[in-house]
Amino acid sequence: MKRLSRRAFLQGVGGTALSLPWLESVSLGAPAARAAAHRLAIFYVPIGVVRSGFFPGEADSAPPPFDTKLRLESKFDGGSGWHDLPMTPTLEPLKGVHEKVTLITGMDRKFQVGTDVHAQCASCFLSSAAPNHNDIRNSAWPLDRTLDHVVADRIAGDTPFPTLEFSCNSHTDNKESIYFDNISWYGTGFVAPSLRDPRKVYERLFSTKENRNYKAITDLVLADARGLEKELGAADRHKFGEYFEAVRAIEQRIDRMEKMRGELAKVSIDEPPASRLPRGEYIRLMGDLMVVALQTGLTNVATFMVSPERWDTPYVFDGLFNKPMSHHQMSHNQKQYVEQLKRVDRFHMEQFAYIVAKMDSVEEANGTTLLDNTLLTYGSGLGDGATHQYNDLPIVVAGGRSLGFKTGRHLHCDDGTPLANLWLTQARALGVQGEKFADSTGAMETLIA
Repeated sequence: MKRLSRRAFLQGVGGTALSLPWLESVSLGAPAARAAAHRLAIFYVPIGVVRSGFFPGEADSAPPPFDTKLRLESKFDGGSGWHDLPMTPTLEPLKGVHEKVTLITGMDRKFQVGTDVHAQCASCFLSSAAPNHNDIRNSAWPLDRTLDHVVADRIAGDTPFPTLEFSCNSHTDNKESIYFDNISWYGTGFVAPSLRDPRKVYERLFSTKENRNYKAITDLVLADARGLEKELGAADRHKFGEYFEAVRAIEQRIDRMEKMRGELAKVSIDEPPASRLPRGEYIRLMGDLMVVALQTGLTNVATFMVSPERWDTPYVFDGLFNKPMSHHQMSHNQKQYVEQLKRVDRFHMEQFAYIVAKMDSVEEANGTTLLDNTLLTYGSGLGDGATHQYNDLPIVVAGGRSLGFKTGRHLHCDDGTPLANLWLTQARALGVQGEKFADSTGAMETLIA
């Protein structure tokens, strides 16, 4: 049979193309001689977390007064395994994958005076530039080229998309600037626009201009695909079938969501129709698209923003509330809404755990998984939504076993440890050379096996 590389495309009717996952039967050369690609993915949540629900040892802490300048500190010193920690309500969804992740606490960022506190949370999360870094450019934000693009310069290779930016904010009624709604930047003032609509994401990844009139793209290549499938080994046939069923399921879920959006548009409601779409389904659908893009080599670098900072438009959170709620507005009154906010935090962690498990189920070369070959980081630009503090950020790192990262642990950093130390460690592991990243003071050697 014709030998194909892992990134070969199945060409079908009308120019449709579906990228193949790694298959031993059609890879060039011996499988043992081909290392799987290394990837980077960021899962960003807005407005921090409720500390008493997230951080072990703080369950009895009272909600802090809103916008207090008090620096809140962790009540544990870390360095232990997950089994030695009480599993908090927000972290509990990680139980099934806790050996695959590391909880990191005590990391800080610096705030540059001159803009709203929320404006720097997301926009500067992956740049971590020191305050007034861009004075020469007259920028109110300590922005620079973000980690994803710095890493992509090194590992993008021949992928069709050097980076992909996913966002689960489909609202168009925004009152805020782009700094509240983007975490990926080519450089100061140059945002990397996010993909927000599942259908448009799907068409960008798997379709071409000539075939956008077709709804079921997989139907167009199924005949070619089945012809190839007959020549695969038993294990690859199973993997091939799983992959095509996953892509087919994504198509069907997109169709269902579009139908729901159309029906909601006909109903007179106070909130925009997008606020009524089930959040969990939307986030997981976008997560599946990101995983498929990483799995098939369409990109090696992706960012994923769950929702924007300081956006007052309400959302429906699946099974949590009986009406749409505004995450930002609740955070301004944590004392009144503390239990509701904890549910939102747990909801976001459930979506992260879903993506971790999904990546861990994707087999790659040499018995490794997509998660083994990916550094996937959960984080927020605020340590606590009520206090607007930039210290003690909630950070969880998953995967990276093939890059030497140890998981299944809790690491607590010394006071004042910059978040940029984590970015420096990840950048180096992915082949980026350099002694510093932004305001880093050194790499986190304890993360590496």
